[in-house]
Amino acid sequence: MKRKELVDNIRRKGSFLCVGLDTDVKKIPQHLLNDEDPIFAFNKAIIDATAPYCVAYKPNLAFYESLGVEGWTALEKTVKYLKENYPDQFIIADAKRGDIGNTSKLYARSFFEHLDVDAVTVAPYMGEDSVTPFLGYDGKWVILLALTSNKGSHDFQFMKEADGMRLFENVITKSQTWAGPEEMMYVVGATQGEMFKDIRAVAPDSFLLVPGVGAQGGSLEEVAKYGMIDDCGLLVNSSRGIIYASSGEDFAEAAAREASKLRDQMAALLG
Repeated sequence: MKRKELVDNIRRKGSFLCVGLDTDVKKIPQHLLNDEDPIFAFNKAIIDATAPYCVAYKPNLAFYESLGVEGWTALEKTVKYLKENYPDQFIIADAKRGDIGNTSKLYARSFFEHLDVDAVTVAPYMGEDSVTPFLGYDGKWVILLALTSNKGSHDFQFMKEADGMRLFENVITKSQTWAGPEEMMYVVGATQGEMFKDIRAVAPDSFLLVPGVGAQGGSLEEVAKYGMIDDCGLLVNSSRGIIYASSGEDFAEAAAREASKLRDQMAALLG
């Protein structure tokens, strides 16, 4: 999906919501466990209920890979269902890949040619040759980990280097020599608050994928205040707060209500 298509969809829906499909077989409603494919059954219901309120979906690969072949099959079916029924949705494989060049090339083939998702999250630690194999696919995106929302982000990401810049700032600055804002986004955790001003100082035009709103306590208002740009430039993810809003048979309706609330807040922030 090209940037213009994504931005047009954000404006049309008044939403920059990404729904995280962190589907845990131990947390989905019990009545679904009788289904032939409970993970896909859950995902399908969540998608049908929330699609009017969001512009993107982000399956986290760990939840599917933990189930072996059955999990990967559920993931493939989920992506296929989205592409066939909701082609305007931006699909992110939250895989956090990043390895030597020939390995990354095969990861890229897996996600962009086999699964045919729009974007994949990539860890930048191994540098340029671990990231560039994911680039150059028409309409596909790399989403580079930059400043994450977890407690351990302070272990390395805030370290100051000889030039006075923090590591996350150097990662963003350096990576912009590999690709521009039409094919590279950055992960920035919502719990970072005013740090979005520093992110925008080094990435003024890039889209940011923002986890941490909702269950992790990030503020949507702060994210928009410090991170929003003229064409929005934000995809704010909510996972648990939406998909596990209810553990009963009304789980899809509850998810729709939570997604609708976030969409309404986003529409007001978009103006």
